[in-house]
Amino acid sequence: MSTTRAPYVTTPIEKVKTWFKAAPVTKFPSNGGACVQYKGKQIAVFNFTKEDKWYACQNLCPHKMEMVLSRGMIGDAAGIPKVACPLHKKTFSLDSGENLNGDLEAIAVYPVKVEGGFVYLGFSD
Repeated sequence: MSTTRAPYVTTPIEKVKTWFKAAPVTKFPSNGGACVQYKGKQIAVFNFTKEDKWYACQNLCPHKMEMVLSRGMIGDAAGIPKVACPLHKKTFSLDSGENLNGDLEAIAVYPVKVEGGFVYLGFSD
């Protein structure tokens, strides 16, 4: 694992041990993101209302090591939901974390579920 990504590691849905209650759905902007903290990690959470889906990833952009992805623009590239870093315009898949520009390592992504008006994030620890 690269040091730029530590302590962020993708959690596949089948590896979730903890569902962290992040915040009420009303705290997240439509078609935008907000940042929450979990065990010292900054996690970007996106309410992609145009697709009726929620996504979560590390807030750290690996390009310049800035905690800014939650403020990035979301959209899609050939059907792949993505976030663009607001500072450097590097784009990442919100499904896999893959850098869609192909010049950076992937970011960590996390499962999201909504229950009872709250957003929950899945972690393996």
